[in-house]
Amino acid sequence: MTEERKPATIWYSRGSIPTPLGLSAQLGLYDREFAADGITIKSLQDSDNPNELASHFEHNLPDSFRLGGAVQPIWARAKGRDTRVIGISWIDEYQVILALPESGIVTPRDLKDRKLGLPKQPANADGVDVNRAEALRGLLVALQTAGLGYSDAEWVDVAARVDAVSEPDTPVRRGAAHRYTALVHALVKGEVDAIYVKDVRGAEVAHLLDARVVLNMGFHPDRWVRVNNCTPRPLTVNTLTLQQHPDLVRRFLGSIASVDSWARRNPGQALTHIARETNWAESWVRFAYGDKLHEKLGVGLNDEGLTALAQFKQYLLDWKFIQRDFALDDWVDAGPLRSLGLA
Repeated sequence: MTEERKPATIWYSRGSIPTPLGLSAQLGLYDREFAADGITIKSLQDSDNPNELASHFEHNLPDSFRLGGAVQPIWARAKGRDTRVIGISWIDEYQVILALPESGIVTPRDLKDRKLGLPKQPANADGVDVNRAEALRGLLVALQTAGLGYSDAEWVDVAARVDAVSEPDTPVRRGAAHRYTALVHALVKGEVDAIYVKDVRGAEVAHLLDARVVLNMGFHPDRWVRVNNCTPRPLTVNTLTLQQHPDLVRRFLGSIASVDSWARRNPGQALTHIARETNWAESWVRFAYGDKLHEKLGVGLNDEGLTALAQFKQYLLDWKFIQRDFALDDWVDAGPLRSLGLA
């Protein structure tokens, strides 16, 4: 296929989590790859334009790549956004169900008839409620590991606190309130008995409260238990970009894919770069993502990743976080990975 005139700008976006996409940017791989093309490489997280920032959730900017949680790209695709998944990243992370020691909740079986906290975004908020989607999934799976279901617990909506103390700048939303402020208040005040938390922020909450870990899901031996918003993470690109500029997509993906071998050779440097990108201390990154994080920075389209993505899409449909189904096979394009000899 003959390519049309090359774009002036390529955008990329990643969540406030370890990603090979973000690490590739820190290593300067995109700038080196595209310097001779006269193409500007821009991070969406460096923009102050609300319309551009919205693309992290809507994927509405042309010639853009996104690697992050699965809720938003699935939601955008279900709304009709024309994107393709060209890779999947799977990095296991700290995911737990927490309860206070005095609650008497020790195992998932003890969640029966207890009050489980579900975050709820303001009624006037735009887009899909990501925090609620991942919390509901985590709590449901915890119940299911004990042979319980949704009707075996009491569900309590916990509204976001608009007056919460802001976090330091994060790669996605500067000055955003701490993700778990409202849930922690509800737990401490006894309004709920158990909550779901994840990543470094969740680990900090667990340690601060000296909370009991009812179920450690993030490193559970059953992969299905680990499936949630950030496991797996799809790498998406605009379909039009893939059609018009397949070589640029291949080269951009090649820069991302090269992080895998670099990180395996340089585990200490990889940890330092990830800590800088996520704005978390190295010790917390190691705790939340494990000592083998440097071995988890690849992208692929293996059967396990695709099955997990299909499972999570079905969960979002079943619980009405998305209103329309779509065929996963039509969303995934292995061509760019195949052109790199990786599929």
